[in-house]
Amino acid sequence: MIPRSLATAGLALFMAAALGARAAESPGLVQVRGTQFVLPSGSPLLLKGINLGNWLLPEGYMFKLDDDLGPWQIDQVIRELVGDFRAAEFWERWRQNYITREDIRLIRNSGFNSVRIPFDWRLFVEQRPPYRMEGPGWSVMANVIGWCHEEGVYAILDMHAAPGGQTGMNIDDSYGRPFLFDDPAAQELTIRLWTEIARRFAGENAVLGYNLLNEPMADFFDEKAYFPRLEPFFRRVIAGIRTVDPGHIIILGGARWDKDIDTLHPPHGPNVAYTFHLYDKPAAMASLKPYLDFRSRYGVPVWLGESGEADNSWIRAFRELLEANSVGWCFWPYKKMEATTCVASVPEPAGWKAVSAFSVAVRTHYADMRKGAPPQAQAQAALDELLANVRLEKCRINGEYLRALGLAQPPGR
Repeated sequence: MIPRSLATAGLALFMAAALGARAAESPGLVQVRGTQFVLPSGSPLLLKGINLGNWLLPEGYMFKLDDDLGPWQIDQVIRELVGDFRAAEFWERWRQNYITREDIRLIRNSGFNSVRIPFDWRLFVEQRPPYRMEGPGWSVMANVIGWCHEEGVYAILDMHAAPGGQTGMNIDDSYGRPFLFDDPAAQELTIRLWTEIARRFAGENAVLGYNLLNEPMADFFDEKAYFPRLEPFFRRVIAGIRTVDPGHIIILGGARWDKDIDTLHPPHGPNVAYTFHLYDKPAAMASLKPYLDFRSRYGVPVWLGESGEADNSWIRAFRELLEANSVGWCFWPYKKMEATTCVASVPEPAGWKAVSAFSVAVRTHYADMRKGAPPQAQAQAALDELLANVRLEKCRINGEYLRALGLAQPPGR
């Protein structure tokens, strides 16, 4: 538990400043210098990345299930189809198969230099008091960071789902509200978890930085009540991280789905960068200008943490605009089922449409759980085929998507 004396905003700034000199001495780590990320050599680094979405935090639409389903709801569907124990086995194999060393190698060989790794806090913390820092996510994260180290790819760790939920939607595996900002226990647990992550990876130079919260605070909640809580909480998390890791970059995003960067007011100490997400906007300077203005106003780096889900002409135009303005990027996502708006398209299993139809059905009562469900053997066969299909060797690589990103499809793929 982080002592309450470390949780004040004032002490957060004090500690960040005190550790600034040590941060500059961290060997082998990417650092912030003015408005740029810089390599250990001092050369600027323009990030070109891809999000490993749907792996450590599944989303229904990328499975071709009900679009609004988050991880706990997808898990519920699978449990209703095949039971608790086979569902648990499914998720263990999912984490093993979805991203492997071969995926990281293909990402590097395509020309990306970074990945953003969205994760759910539940994979790293026991789900009962005293909430020990134990779970399957630790070994999975250590493996993928090891592969990134071997392949020369930078990893950005993204808490996509924080205790209590920071967004109040399916994407943060929550229950409809950003309870993180109402619940002191959830806040303390988030600080504990980020501090433990930083402690474990403090010396790993394949880790570029820590993206503290994905898309905090949707725009349909009380802005006056919630938005002022974001920045003080960030300062508390930074204070916890800096007790164990003075060297890695910390990345902050604003309210309204990481769109409203002006809800933040730097400085937040040395080695801090800022992210924004942009979807459904014209690929034009007017869309990018608020973030360039923020960069100029405060003399800090800005980085596009998510964008995409659009046709290749838009992706190409927006990527070129970002690069022309020296803004690094990380498009969304790496894999999806039967899609062209990603790097790797996962084949749809036979019988999957019955699973998908069951996911959108009303299942309020036990009778509903039985009604409309495909036979258990059929559902299990579809799940097993999905586990095989998510492996890279079964996926189709979308060459046009890579070319829109200014990259190349590796030979033989």
